[in-house]
Amino acid sequence: MAGLEQETVSSVAATTPAPTAPVVLPKTSDSENLLKIRHSMSHVMAMAVQKLFPQAQVTIGPWTETGFYYDFDNPEPFTEADLKAIKKEMGKIIGRKLPLERIEVSRDEAERRIKAQNEPYKLEILERLVEPITLYTLGEQWWDLCAGPHVANTSELNPKAFELESVAGAYWRGDETKAQLQRIYGTAWETAEQLSEHRRRKEEALRRDHRRLGKDLDLFSIEDEAGAGLVFWHPRGARMRLLIEDFWKQAHFEGDYELLYTPHVADISLWKTSGHLDFYAESMFGPMEVDERQYQLKPMNCPFHVLTYASKLRSYRELPIRWAELGTVYRYERPGVMHGLMRVRGFTQDDAHVFCLPEQISDEILRILNLTERILSTFDFSNYEINLSTKPDKAIGDDAVWELATKGLIEALERKGWDYKIDEGGGAFYGPKIDLKIEDAIGRMWQCSTIQLDFNLPERFALDYIAADGSKQRPIMIHRAIFGSLERFFGIMTENYAGDFPFWLAPEQIRLLPVTDEVLGYAEELQTQLKAAGIRASIDRSGDRLGKLIRTGEQMKIPVLAVIGAKEAEQGAASLRSRRDGDLGVITKERLISTAQSANQDRQASLSFAGSGSIGE
Repeated sequence: MAGLEQETVSSVAATTPAPTAPVVLPKTSDSENLLKIRHSMSHVMAMAVQKLFPQAQVTIGPWTETGFYYDFDNPEPFTEADLKAIKKEMGKIIGRKLPLERIEVSRDEAERRIKAQNEPYKLEILERLVEPITLYTLGEQWWDLCAGPHVANTSELNPKAFELESVAGAYWRGDETKAQLQRIYGTAWETAEQLSEHRRRKEEALRRDHRRLGKDLDLFSIEDEAGAGLVFWHPRGARMRLLIEDFWKQAHFEGDYELLYTPHVADISLWKTSGHLDFYAESMFGPMEVDERQYQLKPMNCPFHVLTYASKLRSYRELPIRWAELGTVYRYERPGVMHGLMRVRGFTQDDAHVFCLPEQISDEILRILNLTERILSTFDFSNYEINLSTKPDKAIGDDAVWELATKGLIEALERKGWDYKIDEGGGAFYGPKIDLKIEDAIGRMWQCSTIQLDFNLPERFALDYIAADGSKQRPIMIHRAIFGSLERFFGIMTENYAGDFPFWLAPEQIRLLPVTDEVLGYAEELQTQLKAAGIRASIDRSGDRLGKLIRTGEQMKIPVLAVIGAKEAEQGAASLRSRRDGDLGVITKERLISTAQSANQDRQASLSFAGSGSIGE
């Protein structure tokens, strides 16, 4: 028998397929081959469009991190049927094995070619190009101004690994006063398997869309009657926001920060001094007149923190000063770019500013990195992409100060042990910066945290401190945001969890499901005890059958459902169903309360009922 059993096991093992490795989807910026494929595929698409729609004029066609697009000026809107026809024509072009060749031409020659094709947008593009001017041909039938790179031949493009995804509106040069174009988005990969995985992730992204989940779970809304881009937090969402804010504040107090609260408006002269009126006016709401003075809503919190610093004489002994604020700001966003919680007109930044001595830069940046990791990891974000941006060509401040600041950022990153990329010349004109992107559950990267050194505002507001030698010196100012904004982070977090929030963060942690009216009194008693222990518990009083009660609770993604029948009421217990672990059996109410309290304190992903406390143990 033993030999037969061994043979059976071996046979099963031999026929069981080995687990397949996950399909990796590289970004365009990380793959030279994908860059060539997608850049070339955009030209193939444009050639196909102009073959089928001769009146269509081309503008620009760059790659994106997951594909490519091209903007067209076409008399008629493109339809789904048109996309299918364009894709079919693209397949034919790929099958013809056409070469893509780079040709360097004079400005006059490029202009002659463009005018011969009657392509006015290309003429405008040509005006901004610097020598040498290059174009790429696709066979002998089509060409466009382009710097490349491209594949050598369309035979290198996989006809089973691309797709045309959608059509959207776009203004020429992003200017609403200029022509409205049609943008066709596409994606292209090296293999059909990668395309399949890309489709799966897109479907998963739709399932996780925070706008749908926000409505289904009754978390927030944006009401047209009040205005676009203004968020209404519903009770369930507001409860979650309070939990996030309380955790954020606690983490900052433990990190030796002090909190500030500053106004929502300021006299227009403040924005002149800060430079926002000169450089940021298009993103600011217009002024309002009060008592013959003009005020404007704040688009940023930093000038208010600067004024607070300047409110009294500072000594080097006080530095570093660390101030944080959950400050609501208002910025004008064009109607076409607003998107759920991700792009709104009123939002709350988790701003902080550190005023320090030059020699304190590295230590302060490291403290910020540690705090950033602590906060983001609490929400299950642990994979980061980090970029360090250095001095641009046009910048203010002495080279020596820039060098010291950049060295401080690099030193802090290396002390932290984080890998990073250097974006040469990508810093703001007023200081170098660190940008941190977080990876979500389906591999998307989101720009989140920013650490920015600023030599501009201390100079504009003449900030100083009394140094050890009695002289007045400028402090180093560090801007810092970890969430970026509460609204956007809430949207990212909702999609990362797919609305299935960890126990400590769930707006409704435990829902009691009384089976009959006879046990309602016990359910109310248990709810009171749970609430007294700081646990967010509710009772479903609908009177529905048990199956529907459970389905409704699961649809609302409640972490724990507690069924209460006559037996549970008699035993002082509840029959639990966990979203993570399924049916847990009958648990004493004392065990339920103590375990839920522990999960809240430790911010565990979910409840764990290992050990004693179950009826019958």
